[in-house]
Amino acid sequence: MSNKSQHANSNKNRTPRHRAREFALQGLYQWLLNHEDSGAIEAHIREAHGFDKADAEHFDTLLNGTIRDAQALRAGLAPLIDRSIKELSPVEHAALLIGAYELQNHIEIPYKVVINEAVELTKSFGGIDGHKYVNGVLDRFAAQVRATEVGAGRR
Repeated sequence: MSNKSQHANSNKNRTPRHRAREFALQGLYQWLLNHEDSGAIEAHIREAHGFDKADAEHFDTLLNGTIRDAQALRAGLAPLIDRSIKELSPVEHAALLIGAYELQNHIEIPYKVVINEAVELTKSFGGIDGHKYVNGVLDRFAAQVRATEVGAGRR
């Protein structure tokens, strides 16, 4: 058996982009807990079992962009959450950051897909009802940053 760590979610039907989000979530989790340098985190994640099946470019964009923009993303999310950022679980925090980053910076990805992906990440790696919280917060965030798209989708 290889020395690469086993991936937490063994579902074989994940898309390369979904895998990139899973690895980005793991990297952000590590960053949130240990405050490590993003380069060290990225190098470690790239050695993980199954990374070769992930969309490496999207992983890079998510991990580095989310870390770079974390302060602004938190500021945008803060009015939409019912507790301080520090009170969120690291998985919910990371999923919200990834979702907010994609909603703001990847308009080519439909907002419903972004929210669904963040919810699925939280279901796979988070607590029992964390996905419901992430869904509600990102739905309100999407209504702010993609008002036209969200409005058209609700008609």
